[in-house]
Amino acid sequence: MCFGHDGEAALRRSLAEKGASRRSLFRGAAAGAAGAAVLGATAAAPAQAGSRGPKGGPHGGPHGGGRHRVPHDRISIQLYTLRDALGGEPGFDTVLRRLAQYGYERVELAGYYGRTAAELRTFLDGLGIRASSSHDGISETRTALRTKLENAATLGQTYVVVPYLASNVLADWQRWADQMNAEAAVAKRYGLRYGYHNHAHEFTTDLGGGLTPWEVLTDRLDPRLVHLEVDLYWAYTGGVNLGVADPDRFAIKVVRDAPQRVRQFHVKDRDATTGDMADLGTGVVDFPRIFRTHKVEEYIVENDTPDVTPLTSAAVGHLYLDHLEY
Repeated sequence: MCFGHDGEAALRRSLAEKGASRRSLFRGAAAGAAGAAVLGATAAAPAQAGSRGPKGGPHGGPHGGGRHRVPHDRISIQLYTLRDALGGEPGFDTVLRRLAQYGYERVELAGYYGRTAAELRTFLDGLGIRASSSHDGISETRTALRTKLENAATLGQTYVVVPYLASNVLADWQRWADQMNAEAAVAKRYGLRYGYHNHAHEFTTDLGGGLTPWEVLTDRLDPRLVHLEVDLYWAYTGGVNLGVADPDRFAIKVVRDAPQRVRQFHVKDRDATTGDMADLGTGVVDFPRIFRTHKVEEYIVENDTPDVTPLTSAAVGHLYLDHLEY
């Protein structure tokens, strides 16, 4: 346990070292933060919304050069990363307060943890956090769809996203795509954008004759109504599973080739040895290369299997994106 470690100060020292690689930098930051009030002490003062101070604006380096930055107010986190801490210790309220301290201004919901949408909105408003997106499955009934969309509107969301579908039957994917188009048309009337979130199997499942779910979805989903939330870990992993030589390029092609607009990224790293998910900046996914090819409306931190603790993953993820130049 490293209770006296100042992870933010270590991060800034590492940034100043010539030749320090991003992966080494954040692997050190994550390891150094390993126990303690983690980076809870490192970012005790909430960041000012939309402001980078002396670090430069969201689209330039410290001196206004040609480097780009992830806009601070576009950084979010999928709360599934924190599910154990939210449902156990230290609990929902403490976790969300800690996220606000780390500088998060957005979250992507994965459940309400016993609150109504209105109660959750009030709580988040008090922290200066917006639930801008949520993961919600396809609705079984019209009533369920209406409830889902009304709750999203109450929360002030911009996006509702289908998080997972799986089948090796072509007709299932065709039916799901048609249903998502229908739901998206209703969501539009609520002022909501409707999206689909990928895993790796969409790129590798053979539905017959080499046809994949991804091909069915990108052919059938109405690009006027449905956008994509591309999970970069899973897109990269899809490339690995297909045996491509350059998985980063495969992920870039996923983004570039889709007729649907990619509005959101799940920013999730991959361990070089195990292939498991990893805290941001400690793995092999070349995020700067991907970000240079396509800008999105949200950059959502996620790690289903946090390296140390869920809160450490959250803190390191925000630090990584907030300091990244590309």
